[in-house]
Amino acid sequence: MDRSGHNYASKDPEKLPERVIHVVNVLARAEIEKLPLREALRASDALVRSVKASLATAEEITSLGLEVLGLSILAIKPTPETARALEAETREKLFRESDEAVYARRNSAVEQERAIKENELNTEIAVEHKKRQIRETQMEAERVVQEKRHIVEKEALEANIGLEDRRKQLVTLAADNARQEADARAYGVSTTMKALGSADARILQALSSSSMKPEQLIAFAFQELAGKAEKIGQLNISPDLLSELLTAHPARK
Repeated sequence: MDRSGHNYASKDPEKLPERVIHVVNVLARAEIEKLPLREALRASDALVRSVKASLATAEEITSLGLEVLGLSILAIKPTPETARALEAETREKLFRESDEAVYARRNSAVEQERAIKENELNTEIAVEHKKRQIRETQMEAERVVQEKRHIVEKEALEANIGLEDRRKQLVTLAADNARQEADARAYGVSTTMKALGSADARILQALSSSSMKPEQLIAFAFQELAGKAEKIGQLNISPDLLSELLTAHPARK
């Protein structure tokens, strides 16, 4: 100030805003250099807080007796060349993001198709596994049925064999009984013939008119034939003839 106290002694006060702006530019440049370009273009608020804090302790400001009460940054703009480069980079990034989005959609479609095919394959595998279980169950059931059928057939065969054995035993027993009956009849005829051979002829004639059995009458006839053997010569009597004689002379009541 001059001696009057109304005017400045030099033009330095007019240069004061430039000096403050210069300090702000230096501090802002220092903070911007710490950040990547894209972040620096969007860091106006953070840059204001950092520069304002630095101004409070800057020697160039405090030595002038100044205190910065407020600071604002209207815009952070790149140079035209940088702007074009950033625009190109942004376009490339957008194109790349678009391509990545297309690739992601295609990949998602492929994954979905793969998942669908895998589900279909798993379904087919599950169906085939179920069919195999059904076939195995059917085969097991058929095997059990066949085993039971074999057991039944075996039991039936054993029963038939036992029945045939019993039939064979019955046939053998019947044959033995028939043979024993034939032997008994032959023994009876033989005994009768022996008894009649020692009897008187007149007694036999008297007995012939009585109730005699056929075998007794035949024995009597044989006795008569034996008495005349010298006149007969040879006489053949077959079992069939004897059976017919017995049948032709039933027992009298």
